Amino acid sequence: MIHPAMLHWWKHARRAERCGAHPGHHPGHAEWGGGAYAAPHDDGDFGGGSFGVRRPLRFLAHKLELDDDQVSKLAQILDDLKTERAQAAVDHRRTTSAFADAIAAEAFDKAKANAAAADRVKSAERLRDAVAGALEKIHALLNAEQRQKLAYLLRTGALSI
Repeated sequence: MIHPAMLHWWKHARRAERCGAHPGHHPGHAEWGGGAYAAPHDDGDFGGGSFGVRRPLRFLAHKLELDDDQVSKLAQILDDLKTERAQAAVDHRRTTSAFADAIAAEAFDKAKANAAAADRVKSAERLRDAVAGALEKIHALLNAEQRQKLAYLLRTGALSI
């Protein structure tokens, strides 16, 4: 009889071999930081998640060599941006539902569709303003060398907003 934990390992090792990964490595397993856990999907609205990396605060603190005070202030900035992105996601789902309702009706409800489109534009504008505000605060927080490093990370695609 095989122990259930060993069966679990065996199943994942076989899957990894079929995918071409080395044995014992599952490409999407969080322990290795790969696959689906590496970063959120970039949906085009300034990146899928806050700064497009899984752990933006830790990543930036390391890459920019931030001191403790900068880290705490950056944490607040990123938290506010995360909240704004979450609200934008809720707004997007709400407008999608309104579009679906306009389509599903016996007669197309153009007023409902236009209202949903206007709400979506307002939400995108709020998110745009939040991103610009966050960038302004981050700029004020960093010294010249740190700003250059951040600009480099953005230009090379190591970081996305």
